Amino acid sequence: MPEFIPVCKVGDLPEMGKTVVEVEDRLVALFHVSGTFWAIDDVCTHDGGPLAEGKLEDHTIACPRHGAKFDIRTGKVLTMPATRDTVAHEVKVEGGEVFVKLNEQ
Repeated sequence: MPEFIPVCKVGDLPEMGKTVVEVEDRLVALFHVSGTFWAIDDVCTHDGGPLAEGKLEDHTIACPRHGAKFDIRTGKVLTMPATRDTVAHEVKVEGGEVFVKLNEQ
């Protein structure tokens, strides 16, 4: 059963920051928006592009390859060419540290 894994300190990721963390051999894009941390798979469902390398606007990340957009809060695909959602993961902050728990979808 998945459990929360520490991935960084709160101060490591500035507001509107994004990074890639490895959680149990899985690449996860971590975002810090409006004081909240969000995590989704770092893989565009269109062609496998690295989402964390894309442009972040509010709660939307655009794949740097073909521009497909995803909601970082839910993993929902918002624009083509992607047609499938990506996986969103649970995030919590405790004691100044950020933890991610994988969603096994």
